[in-house]
Amino acid sequence: MAIGNRKKKLGDVLKEAGILTETQIVDALEQKKDGQKLGDALLEQGFITEQQLLEVLEIHLRINSVSLYNYPLDKNLITLVPKDVARKYLLIPLSQKENTITVAMNDPMDYFAIDDLELSTGFEIKPVIASKDDILQAINKYYDLGGNDFEDEPDDMDDDAPAIKIMDQILQTGVHLKASDIHIDPYEVKLAVRYRIDGVLRTERNVPKRLQNSLIARTKILSNLNITETRLPQDGRVRLVLDNKPIDLRISTLPTVFGEKIVIRILDLSNIFKKLTDLNFSEINLEKYEKAISQPSGLILLTGPTGSGKTSTLYASINKLNREDVNIITIEDPVEYQLDGINQVQVNSGVGLNFATGLRSILRQDPNIIMVGEIRDRETAEIAIRSALTGHMVFSTLHTNSAVAAIPRLFDMDIEPYLVVSSLSAIMAQRLVKKVCKDCKMTRQASEMEKVLFRKRGIEINEVTEGQGCNSCKGTGYKGRMAIHELLIINDSIRHMMMNNSTITDIKKYIQENGMKFLVDDGLIKVKKGYTTIEEVLRVATED
Repeated sequence: MAIGNRKKKLGDVLKEAGILTETQIVDALEQKKDGQKLGDALLEQGFITEQQLLEVLEIHLRINSVSLYNYPLDKNLITLVPKDVARKYLLIPLSQKENTITVAMNDPMDYFAIDDLELSTGFEIKPVIASKDDILQAINKYYDLGGNDFEDEPDDMDDDAPAIKIMDQILQTGVHLKASDIHIDPYEVKLAVRYRIDGVLRTERNVPKRLQNSLIARTKILSNLNITETRLPQDGRVRLVLDNKPIDLRISTLPTVFGEKIVIRILDLSNIFKKLTDLNFSEINLEKYEKAISQPSGLILLTGPTGSGKTSTLYASINKLNREDVNIITIEDPVEYQLDGINQVQVNSGVGLNFATGLRSILRQDPNIIMVGEIRDRETAEIAIRSALTGHMVFSTLHTNSAVAAIPRLFDMDIEPYLVVSSLSAIMAQRLVKKVCKDCKMTRQASEMEKVLFRKRGIEINEVTEGQGCNSCKGTGYKGRMAIHELLIINDSIRHMMMNNSTITDIKKYIQENGMKFLVDDGLIKVKKGYTTIEEVLRVATED
């Protein structure tokens, strides 16, 4: 292998580049897990971004970096490197020229891996650098396929074998892409596999139509669904360990004209057990919310559309309150995550166990804290409100556009106004916005129009941050999502206004005058801090 800097260490390269100091490297080494590489530890602990690491290695080791997204990879070389070796060392062969193979590596300084490859293949290895996600996705895409993406399988081959491989690969890719959902859509001549990443659906690949039945059967077997029932929708769940991470899958089938459509919701269990401090609250909102949930009784409502992160906030709230001396019971539809130390009940309409009947039974179980998945009707709302009035802390969700809009929604359910007024402690609306990609973010001067928008909300701004688009974010400029919040604490003045039938406009005017930050305000403050963009905030929150 022709590298002049063969024995250089990563720490030395980063110090030479002026990216990190000796102290930071020592800190990272002290905190790193057993067997973890220094590069992975630095990324995990936030000392550097992956893009910075790739650029430093490229410049200082004079090794090119490549993007494997749509890279013209020589599929015949896959057979030279076994899949377990590729995954172990995070590498994949790309091309061959005479006696040299170009190999994409996440760590081109892993000289042991290079020696191992040279011995096993008999070729000289020329490393190039690629990101970890790129390599894992390429391994998923090309291994088990013989490099043919299933399009060239012989017609007489048993369909069950590739179906098992495809399903495993679809799930692994979903986890690596950090997708929230996988859609397997049947069309007339093919099956499309789409992933919802950061809230946006993206088609990743197509599967031949002839594999449709065996792929659907494989999915049903995984989640204990009825294989013979193809005319009715079905729902199931399964827990798997993928890449040493526990993953819960919620699987839903739906009959369509071209066969059953499957949607797989990926619930990453390592993601849900977050603390409130990990949920992007502003300091003032976090302080107010923690104070509200630590009261002995009251009703706390979370509002927002489906997919706005309400479940994560509910679980984080309950986790904070989960102690041995407290009895917490939830009723959910469905139970998304199983939590230790918490009694969780699943709605089952087939036997008459809905939110209202479940809630009545929960009250006979001597609870301190109750979580109701969603308030959908008058009966559930009334029991939840009366529970809050009789000394219980009750958490629930409502589908409204803003925190204030939850008040008329409860009144519209024909609940006595005095009950609503007395029980409500706090209402929080939230949305998810895409985060600017750390690897390609840049700042620019704010335009006059942008400055005016900020001034209208009482914020001064000179520059804004945007993502240029890079390999890490697949050219979108965004990677990951964060929450923006609107927290309404119900005080005596608001209770008085509610009892006297004040309009929502009056209540909004009062809370604005008293310093409450609306969704758009919280979003714009996060734009100012460089976390997201104006477009994202205005996509999910209105200016009024």
